[in-house]
Amino acid sequence: MRGRATGIWRLLGGDRDIGRAVPPTGFTARLTLLTAAAMAFLAVFALALSLASGRLAERWGTALAGSATVRVSAPEDQEGPQVDAALRILAQTPGVLAARALTEAEDQALLEPWFGPDLPLDALPIPRLIDVTLGDGFDAEGLRLRLRGEVPGATLDDHARWRAPLAEAAGRLRLLGMVATGLIALATAAMITLAAQAALAANAQVIRVMRQAGARDATIARAFVRRFTARAAGGALAGALLGTLAVALLPAAEEPGGFLAGLSFQGASWLVPLLVPPFAALVAFAATRAAAFATLRRTP
Repeated sequence: MRGRATGIWRLLGGDRDIGRAVPPTGFTARLTLLTAAAMAFLAVFALALSLASGRLAERWGTALAGSATVRVSAPEDQEGPQVDAALRILAQTPGVLAARALTEAEDQALLEPWFGPDLPLDALPIPRLIDVTLGDGFDAEGLRLRLRGEVPGATLDDHARWRAPLAEAAGRLRLLGMVATGLIALATAAMITLAAQAALAANAQVIRVMRQAGARDATIARAFVRRFTARAAGGALAGALLGTLAVALLPAAEEPGGFLAGLSFQGASWLVPLLVPPFAALVAFAATRAAAFATLRRTP
């Protein structure tokens, strides 16, 4: 009996022929390929969002940390002297690289997006603004106390209250990208598990014959794992390439600091999408292996 089983096993040709039990075509193959491609395409966008959010948070934080604004609110006859006094104090303050009072035209340009181009600045009590460029060693609290004592109408805004919510928003976007990537991986595992279970169920009779011929469950499962892992890797490669191309073709924003301009990979991060196919193959390997052994244990 053992010699007969050995003969049949040799006739099958080992792992290579056992792998033929996995249908090379059909809905399971198409389901695995399409699922892996679609999920890889979405994963590339999720990774691009996560990386772009990190760069955006750093850019916003750096830009705001290197500047400050002094607002001078005073009666018209005192406004000029107080602006001059504030500029003199700023010139004497360590860590202040430059300070410049904005012109009326610049004030108009700042308010135009909210109030339109015909805003009558002369009729409104708009404070004078001083743009301050900061360097190392700047003491915001010390400058704030000095301005309060010598220039009553001056208020220092070091943009700290703006940096925190912007950095928090960008951090949440980055977290959203990571969560989306995780959900994509779980959805991929679920779909590949269903496809593997369907393929195993469709070949239940062939599996029984293989067992009678001496094939072990580990060998049969390995054939399914190998085939589905290869399918998932191929589909993920196609999806990752399409996703990378789509990210590269995203329209640039009109302003250099706009979000769409940063929603892409930069420098070495363009290599990140290459990690998607191996990761998809790893997910497919784990999901198919678990599904195969669970189904084989239930198959009489």
